[in-house]
Amino acid sequence: MRKPLFVALTLLAAAPAFAAEEPSGCDKFKWNIDHARAALTAADRAKLNSGSELTALPATAVTIALVAPADAKLPTPPERAPKDGTFAGFAKFPAVPKAGSYTVSLSNGAWIDLVQDGHFLKPTAFSGATDCEGIRKTVKFELTAAPFVLQISGVRENSLSVVIQPTE
Repeated sequence: MRKPLFVALTLLAAAPAFAAEEPSGCDKFKWNIDHARAALTAADRAKLNSGSELTALPATAVTIALVAPADAKLPTPPERAPKDGTFAGFAKFPAVPKAGSYTVSLSNGAWIDLVQDGHFLKPTAFSGATDCEGIRKTVKFELTAAPFVLQISGVRENSLSVVIQPTE
C-alpha cells in the first residue's frame, strides 16, 4: 500500500515541472508565425534606442536597444518586476491604422506590457516556443485607434527585435 502511495505522490510532485516546460520547435506555436518570423529575421530591421517615438506603425520589424531596468525609465512600472541582470526598454507608437486585434512578436523571451490610454492591455492570446530561430514569443492584443507604448522587460540580451502586425 505504501509503494503505490509513494509513486503517486512522486508523480504529483513532478507534474508542475513537466507542465512548466515550454514547447520546442517552430511547429509548436499555437498559430502560424511565418510572417512574423520572416520580419524578425529580415536584414533590413530598423534600429531604435529605448524611448524612441515612432510616427507610424512600422511595416517591418524593429530592433530596440535595451538598457538596465533602472536606466530604462519605463513610462509605467512593469506589471512584472524585472529580474536582476536583465534589460528593458520601450517605444511609443501612434494610433494603429485600424482598431482591432494586433500580434506583437518578439525575437527573444521577454515580458511585454502594452499601455494604452494609461491602462495595461490584457493579452487575448499568447504563444511561445524555444528552439525556433528568430522568434520566441507572440502575443495578441486588442488595440483601439489611440497611441500606445510597448514596454519590454526581463530580457537577457541588450537588444530585441519586435514586430507588430494586424492579427491574421
